[in-house]
Amino acid sequence: MIKRLLIANRGEIAVRIIRACRELGVETVAVFSDADAHAPHVLAADAAVGLGPPPPRKSYLKVDNLIDAARDSGADAVHPGYGFLSERAHFARACEEAGLIFVGPPSSAIERMGSKVGARRLMQEAGVPVVPGEAPEDQGDRALIAAAEHVGFPLLVKPSAGGGGIGMKVVRDLAALAPAIAQARREAQAAFGDGTLYIERLVKRPRHVEVQIFADAHGAAVHLFERECSVQRRHQKIIEESPSPALTPALRARMGEAAVSAARAAGYRNAGTVEFLLESAGDQARFYFLEMNTRLQVEHPVTEMVTGVDLVHAQIRVASGEALPWTQSSLAQRGHAIECRVYAEDPAHGDLPQAGRLLMYREPQGPGIRIDSGVVEGSEVSVHYDPLLAKLIVSAETREAARRRAVEALGRFILLGVRTNIPFLLQLLQHPRFVEGAIDTGFLDREGASARQALSADVPMAALAAAAYRVAPDRPAGRGSANPAADPFMTLAGWRG
Repeated sequence: MIKRLLIANRGEIAVRIIRACRELGVETVAVFSDADAHAPHVLAADAAVGLGPPPPRKSYLKVDNLIDAARDSGADAVHPGYGFLSERAHFARACEEAGLIFVGPPSSAIERMGSKVGARRLMQEAGVPVVPGEAPEDQGDRALIAAAEHVGFPLLVKPSAGGGGIGMKVVRDLAALAPAIAQARREAQAAFGDGTLYIERLVKRPRHVEVQIFADAHGAAVHLFERECSVQRRHQKIIEESPSPALTPALRARMGEAAVSAARAAGYRNAGTVEFLLESAGDQARFYFLEMNTRLQVEHPVTEMVTGVDLVHAQIRVASGEALPWTQSSLAQRGHAIECRVYAEDPAHGDLPQAGRLLMYREPQGPGIRIDSGVVEGSEVSVHYDPLLAKLIVSAETREAARRRAVEALGRFILLGVRTNIPFLLQLLQHPRFVEGAIDTGFLDREGASARQALSADVPMAALAAAAYRVAPDRPAGRGSANPAADPFMTLAGWRG
């Protein structure tokens, strides 16, 4: 078993990994930039090493400094978390060459799946369905235009490297193609240092459904079912859930088998996610490989809630050389889980990231409620990092019960000092299409504007709490109730969320 683990990350995922290590008896080493010297993940770890100035390129992205920190602190393993260097093959390779256990896939698998063109070809060879498209060897404009004409419009011009939708362009006719190719190439080169492009048919109104996979070094590979991730903006997920409302048992089995085939074809080990576009619903629905995330996902808690397993425990055990703790037949889903990402941003003003001190921070508690967070009251929300503050994860016996629980819990989640997207999350969870489960990746593009218009530019936290309580009219008023009229917090109307 790993004895001392350095966590090459920050925030809520670092806290999450530290908690798992404590349960396994593994010592932890945190790393921090100057801005994070007093952050919760630093205080929670057994030891901590400073990396340098706040900008990530001068701290959390400096591979040499991280390797030195691991060596100097006596760590025998490194967990990359997600984001930062988690999907960088050169970081995994540096750990391997330094004799450190990398808690994740081999660098060769990260490299293999890091190129979308290469991954696409590998999946085709493995019999995993891919979106119709072409990836010409000749990257000249003429070859790309010829490929586009063969694929047909509307289509997507996509970079082979990177992710997050950077450089991806929707093209609906031939006249717009050449400018889109030029712009996509520029953006991909600037962001990833690789301007390679490919052409893919645009799948209209797809769902984004991903499958959690896990493999060990002994030849075993399993899937842990799916997560529905269609509620997203600019390719950033906001709400995730499991099971997906669109999947039948037969379709779930087909997608799970395809995901395991993808993992085996990649020579994969440890936790990963195979992402699919789902074109329709029902037993005969078509799905296509989108990409593979070679790391733990932000939304991994929804899988933990419905399967009853601890994915971080399993990551550490498998990285230590142990066999998978489960077989496919021993895994099952129970109930429903929903995760809401709580960001420091202003939905009423273009989701502008926020910075400042958390003057008040109160997490909701209760049955079926889990909070994964990396902040406490008094924490400074920095401009240098992702504005994710916490994840609220709820579980219940049915989807509707989980949705109602999420609404009620968000109404009791108090964060003062910076604006958050909690009012927007409440709008989305109560939107008729979300209630029905009739969502796709264009849901927010079509409905997000009206949801934002419903938000005041300056909403008192008390009003948000009152709005949340109103969605649960079955709760009795009076002593010990959630009646806002009896709540002393309602007198704090001068404080803003």
